Amino acid sequence: MIRVANYNRLSAARKTDNGLYLTDEEGKEVLLPNRYVPEKYAMGDTMEVFVYTDSEDRLVATTETPKITEGGIAALQAVGFNYHGTFLDWGLPKDLFVPKRNQQAPMLVGEWYVVTVYVDNVTGRAVGTSKLNKIINNDEITVRPKEEVDILIAIRKPKGYRVVVNDRHWGMLYDNQIFTDVKLGMRMKAYVRKIAEDHRIDLSLQQEGFDQVKIAADEILKMIDEADGTLPVGDKSAPDEVRLLTGMSKKIFKRAVGYLMSHGAVESGDTSVRRIGKKNI
Repeated sequence: MIRVANYNRLSAARKTDNGLYLTDEEGKEVLLPNRYVPEKYAMGDTMEVFVYTDSEDRLVATTETPKITEGGIAALQAVGFNYHGTFLDWGLPKDLFVPKRNQQAPMLVGEWYVVTVYVDNVTGRAVGTSKLNKIINNDEITVRPKEEVDILIAIRKPKGYRVVVNDRHWGMLYDNQIFTDVKLGMRMKAYVRKIAEDHRIDLSLQQEGFDQVKIAADEILKMIDEADGTLPVGDKSAPDEVRLLTGMSKKIFKRAVGYLMSHGAVESGDTSVRRIGKKNI
């Protein structure tokens, strides 16, 4: 059975001027347009494709990778609208439609929204919704302080980003905990810093405590080795310079370098750190 808004493994069945028709085990067909047809294939070969509906509600297959599939969670940018709703960019030629009735708040073109996708029972189309209270909430917290989690960068706030934690909870990643480039819609690893009494989850991109220092020390050694033995930042380098080069705060960088120095692995100057030991710590 061909599933809309999902990946499907289908068989090459017949070639036409418009593309290659693929079939499932029941003989149901979907068109793979010419621009996605591989140069070499044989009838009967199986291919993994993503299936959605085109502007005329016909099934169409693609080898492109969408930003979200049925039941998933993603932060997508609004790129257009009409009287009935808003269109979001989900990485495919036809944008994802979010009807007005499915919008938690009116969607504005250019802004980003956290949505999930389902298949409408009546039309068979993939449809988005930002009404996620039953999916994403902090009623019962399932993570713990210091735990590594997956986050989705969702909404820009004055002091940081509102993120989705493990596709289940809302959390906050404050600017003073960010030492690498982050963008809306990005997924990455993070660590739970604390959970407040009101169930607010605060996060960090770096692990705290000794484990954080040890991990940072290992990363610095790798950077030094890749830079032929000398890293061009040191004790008196500006915090922004350290962050841009290493992805670390100046505080963590100095603690990690101190740890490496105590083990005889490096020596540090005002503007550089040089490898003097050959073994990892």
